[in-house]
Amino acid sequence: MYISDAYRSQIKKMISLGAPLAAGYIVHVSIGVTDTIMLGRYSVDALAAVVLGSTFFFVFFIVGSGFGHAVMPLVASAVSSGDNQQIRRVTRMALWLSALFSVASFGLFWFSGAVLQMFGQDPALSDVAQSYLRIVGFALLPALILIVIKDYLSALELMQAVLLITLGGFIINIPLNYCLIFGNWGAPELGVQGAAIASLTVNIFMAIGVSVYAQWALPEQQIFARLWRPDWSALIKVAKLGVPIGATSFAEVGLFSGSTIMMGWLGTVPLAAHGVALQLTSLAFVVHVGLSGAATIRVGKAYGQNDAVSLRQGAIAAFVLSMIFAAVTVLAFVTLPKPLLSAFIDAGDPDFEQIILYGSVLLLMAALFQVVDAAQVMALGFLRGIQDTAVPMAMAVVSYWIIGLPGAYVFCFLFDWGGAGLWAGLAIGLAAAAVMMLTRFSILLRRL
Repeated sequence: MYISDAYRSQIKKMISLGAPLAAGYIVHVSIGVTDTIMLGRYSVDALAAVVLGSTFFFVFFIVGSGFGHAVMPLVASAVSSGDNQQIRRVTRMALWLSALFSVASFGLFWFSGAVLQMFGQDPALSDVAQSYLRIVGFALLPALILIVIKDYLSALELMQAVLLITLGGFIINIPLNYCLIFGNWGAPELGVQGAAIASLTVNIFMAIGVSVYAQWALPEQQIFARLWRPDWSALIKVAKLGVPIGATSFAEVGLFSGSTIMMGWLGTVPLAAHGVALQLTSLAFVVHVGLSGAATIRVGKAYGQNDAVSLRQGAIAAFVLSMIFAAVTVLAFVTLPKPLLSAFIDAGDPDFEQIILYGSVLLLMAALFQVVDAAQVMALGFLRGIQDTAVPMAMAVVSYWIIGLPGAYVFCFLFDWGGAGLWAGLAIGLAAAAVMMLTRFSILLRRL
């Protein structure tokens, strides 16, 4: 098949940008995967509680990360126009907004047990999840700082160091979990609290690491100089772009978090299987997130230069790469469900066979929505590159909360399809988002 030189160039640039971004996301998600694997070997109850707790944390993390993700298109556009002052201003104010959001959220982490019980979760599991969240809630601020600095560096095409720092966090997390969850090497046996302490330590390490690197690599930017001084116009600009990004992400996370809440109504085994299957789908999904981030940078630079041709070519190249990887993921989920799931659960656990059976069904459902899940996150990356976030936010709310979640409830409980029905609802919501957002981008592209 013939590929023009222009598209070859775009594909090479997309891979050079997207590969380290995707690798960074994979390593970051792998930190959570490590927690899941070790807690799955500690006890199924601990695993189920942390599935609830990590879902709770992720909701706040994904909303707050909207301010960091706003940095990427704003900095990419400023780079193309040579506005170094704007780069510094928006990055600082993204740090401000991230810090304010973290402080405002902490009370809900402290009283998370009551919140989880309000959503119908088992009181005993909710109490264990709360003990996890009261510690890991302190990790929200360093986690959001990491996102801001990472997206700032990525927009400047300096993501390799971020990957190495994230890899360092992943490596540190393994012995910390081994010590603190199980009480090895003379450490106390802390179970889920040990996993929380490890996560807090790793997030602090990574936030400090990327901040020190940013200051060392780009001293002329001085992004931390006079950080205490407000810049209201830049803050408003970041908020206008970041709030819809966070709300859009919240809408999607709300779909998956809502499915986790409903899965909890089905029992501990379905919830544990759901958590493991979500970890596997998340590992695949973050590759598309990395490609989407690369697309945001490429589209953002072309948008800043008013180059509609390069913008379109970059979007097509990113989309094709994403679809190729989606096909590989579908093949793995369909042909290798048991080996993939077995890595997370102790074979000696009395619920092992039930979790594997339940999880295998969920992975088959996950295979059905890999293409549409990839399509919707790529469309979001394109739209963020041209700084269009308000309309996609509305589309996300309709797709995930008006179509996806009600569909999941109907299929699971009214049709009595169980967990498979929940995941069928996820697929419908993601498909609706993909169609709406790709249509939106196509319309705006024609106008450009």
